[in-house]
Amino acid sequence: MDPMSGPYVIRGSVSLPEAELMWRFSRSSGPGGQHVNTSDSQVELRFDLARTEALPPVWKERALDGLAGRLVDGVISVRASEHRSQWRNRETAAVRLASLLAEASAPPPRPRRATRIPRGINERRLREKKQRSDTKRGRSGRDWG
Repeated sequence: MDPMSGPYVIRGSVSLPEAELMWRFSRSSGPGGQHVNTSDSQVELRFDLARTEALPPVWKERALDGLAGRLVDGVISVRASEHRSQWRNRETAAVRLASLLAEASAPPPRPRRATRIPRGINERRLREKKQRSDTKRGRSGRDWG
């Protein structure tokens, strides 16, 4: 097995656990000429999110919630077949999985604090509206004999 390009970092010091990744290779459709019929270049990468110990529990909860629609029995799968080389497809699949998990396990954004619109800004907006309406009213050809 060829060496992978190091650990795929999800966020901070947490990365995809190599031992828990399940790879499957199959023939890919698309360009590649005669080569495509003989090589297993399509990559399917599966990761058991429900049973993993590699993610902090809070992240795991968030990821399970966020990816609920994509999970099959707690397993998430990612497919890559863009490249002709299996190795590059493996890279693509692993990076894709890492970014999916990073996105799903990210903390929710802070709620927006409501603030009042400054009076000056509101007045300026109304003044500009009035000016615009005067301009448009001036365009109607009522006074043209």
